[in-house]
Amino acid sequence: MVQVLIPTDFSDNAMNALKYALELYKHERVEFYFLNAYQDDVYANDKLINRANFEDILESVRTNSQTLLESFLKAAKNLAPNPRYTYHTISAYNSLIEEADIIVNAKNIDLIIMGTRGKTNDKTISFGSNTLQVLKYVQCPVLVIPENYQYKRPKKIVFTTNFMIPYKRRELKLLSKIANPYRSKIDLLYISKYPKLSIRQEDNKTFIMETLPENDVNYVTEANKSVADAIQSYIKKHDIDLLVMVNTRHSFLENILFKSTIDTMTLHIDIPFLVMQNMGRY
Repeated sequence: MVQVLIPTDFSDNAMNALKYALELYKHERVEFYFLNAYQDDVYANDKLINRANFEDILESVRTNSQTLLESFLKAAKNLAPNPRYTYHTISAYNSLIEEADIIVNAKNIDLIIMGTRGKTNDKTISFGSNTLQVLKYVQCPVLVIPENYQYKRPKKIVFTTNFMIPYKRRELKLLSKIANPYRSKIDLLYISKYPKLSIRQEDNKTFIMETLPENDVNYVTEANKSVADAIQSYIKKHDIDLLVMVNTRHSFLENILFKSTIDTMTLHIDIPFLVMQNMGRY
């Protein structure tokens, strides 16, 4: 059974991510956890003037969170009356990052699915602040769904990598499980000015190929000084349905996620984006 965490702020983007998740896993047995972490909503409440009414505001926000989660759950059941699905709701007075970490570890979560942006929906940035924080700090694979993205079966997947790190078998199996029902083609895309691989890179490439024996995996090299340009060009040229990258120390993805401001990010994508986490969780 796959364990999936779906954080929600009850925005249209969160609902769109839910729809994608329900379609993606329709062939699998899945346990879904719907999370609303409402600590920020308490402190941002306009009626919170001083500590005298803090408890009243807290109770009001908590009640609203629980009510909206019930509506979110009802929508999920209406969208996917799937006997393979089990649903849970979690309303937590906590930050999203801290609560997501707790749930990931307690429930052995395989994948987090969320929208690229939430309520604020600032179209000038690639990822909203909550999504960016999850991508940076929660040690679990994250699948982000762009605003208004209409579900397509992930028939064509590009996994871009420099083959410099040892990959996690569990996360590669997760990718395999996503691809298998759709007989997806997975392109391993290596972008470099120098196409020849080192011994370490060859070994890591072999590990990927051996861990995905049931999948149609193809090795592709692209010569380009700009990784972001090469990825975007490849997505457009080959009509890719899902982009996969690994977030690890000193990787291209870590470099762009940890820029000083979100809006300076160089990678802008309009297809689902699966981020593997290679930092601490096996």
